Amino acid sequence: MKVPHKTFTVSGEEVIHDIDVWKDCECKDQRRIDRAFDSSKITWEFQKKTFDNFSLGNRPEAVRDAYHCARDYKVRFPKLLISRHNSIALLGRPGSGKTHLLMAVSNELMSQGYKVLYFPWVEGFSEIKDDLSMTEERTRRMQEVDVLYIDDMFKGREKLTPFQLEVAFAVINHRYMEKKPILVSSERDIDQICDLDEGLGSRINEMCKNYLVLLKGGKEFNYRLSND
Repeated sequence: MKVPHKTFTVSGEEVIHDIDVWKDCECKDQRRIDRAFDSSKITWEFQKKTFDNFSLGNRPEAVRDAYHCARDYKVRFPKLLISRHNSIALLGRPGSGKTHLLMAVSNELMSQGYKVLYFPWVEGFSEIKDDLSMTEERTRRMQEVDVLYIDDMFKGREKLTPFQLEVAFAVINHRYMEKKPILVSSERDIDQICDLDEGLGSRINEMCKNYLVLLKGGKEFNYRLSND
């Protein structure tokens, strides 16, 4: 667009010259954000998960710790990117709000223009196995996206299958080496993850060491069983 830029004096008269000034418009920023949400594989229902609609109520102290940890991670995220310790893991009891909190982080980051890819462990591997010809492409996308959110990691089988181990290690090791952040929720703690595969467990531990909360306890952690 053209805007008045500078006034010159020519033969005693002031003349305003217009110049072309280019700037990103808000609609371009919004399109970038919309594309981030569209490519995330996060459902519309999960896109509604925020910190404001996370109910703390009479939840255990560890749940409150997880809430504050996730909020702090979201605020500090841009400054964390240069570090290898730029990731977050919420581990432990089912129903304790791990998925909601990391969805809230994901939604906040996407609203800032970061690209997030959501990978629910069980469904994600079922989808890959349904079309093995796409394994390399999907692995590469998980390796390269700005932020990878792995939900319910290691859910299901007592031991990893060779296929799961191969894909998981290829993804985590690449992101570890390239300092690309991950968001991880899992019902297993770091020791249990190391029992599955120490290489994976140790990398996840180092990446998430500054933002790792273990939600350990009984059924009081499971909001689905609450009478509230």
